[in-house]
Amino acid sequence: MTRSSNLLHRLRRLRVAVASLLLASATSSYALNTATIVSSVMSPDCLEYRVVGICYWLYCTYGGCSVRASVKVRHYVPDAVVSSYSNTGENPWVEVRVMSTPNPSAQAGGDGTTNEDHENNLAKFKNADVIGHPGGEVFNQFASSSGYFCQGAGTAFMPYLLSTLDTLAWRYNVPEMAYPEALIPGRREVGARTTMNLWGNVYPRGGFLHQTDDHKSGAVVAQRAGDVVTRRGQLHVYQPLLANARDGYWPAGALMEGDASTGKWQELTPRLSNTCVVFPHSGTLTQAQQGDYAWALWRPYACCERRGQVFLGSVDFL
Repeated sequence: MTRSSNLLHRLRRLRVAVASLLLASATSSYALNTATIVSSVMSPDCLEYRVVGICYWLYCTYGGCSVRASVKVRHYVPDAVVSSYSNTGENPWVEVRVMSTPNPSAQAGGDGTTNEDHENNLAKFKNADVIGHPGGEVFNQFASSSGYFCQGAGTAFMPYLLSTLDTLAWRYNVPEMAYPEALIPGRREVGARTTMNLWGNVYPRGGFLHQTDDHKSGAVVAQRAGDVVTRRGQLHVYQPLLANARDGYWPAGALMEGDASTGKWQELTPRLSNTCVVFPHSGTLTQAQQGDYAWALWRPYACCERRGQVFLGSVDFL
């Protein structure tokens, strides 16, 4: 009996140890890290590589001038990782959490619900970080397999917006609460009331909103953050995520909700996706247990290889 009891006790301890190990593995699998983000760039659906036209260049030497042509291509580039999360200091991208730790003007977070179905009228709050996508080198190798490729505007690990440093605008909606887009219903909305698929308002571009679905809340806040950084001269604490146009290079412009021609989103957590969407969409909306979400923001760029000293223009295919 003693041996049997000891064996049973050991088996129980072993089961507890194995269960703890499995739980730790499961927990770590939900943590978003840089390696996962880098590997996610190899998505043909998000890349959407196309030959769209021809560029013409004037090439001159001592012997005279000639006109040369090069192919004009268009594709999407993962410019940034946009995180939207409830608890201040808990960006789901673990390696960059130190960038957005709580400070005297930005603490706490969360929302006014406990995710119970009957709690459908209380506000949620999300922090947001826009940080340069770390997968540039891997993406360049991936894109080059299709042909000539364009550079994006993002710099790896560059903080373009940290809501903990944007306290006045992000937590108090100053001055955005007075903008026409925030005051007039139906302007700048993610989804629409007419289609019964309204996820939320883009304005005011801060962390508070009313939405019973936590995933939709995270997506709307990510859209707001992307809206800010893809425009110049906004009254926020941020860096514009924009490149300057030049001969043979047409960078992405301002992000607009629901318009894939301005940008699209690849979910990174809580569910890693190999496709891109715009908000709103009808796909799976996985709820994050801790209210933390992250997407890669892919934006469209067009370019052509420089083949002369003077750019003469380009012709796009219909």
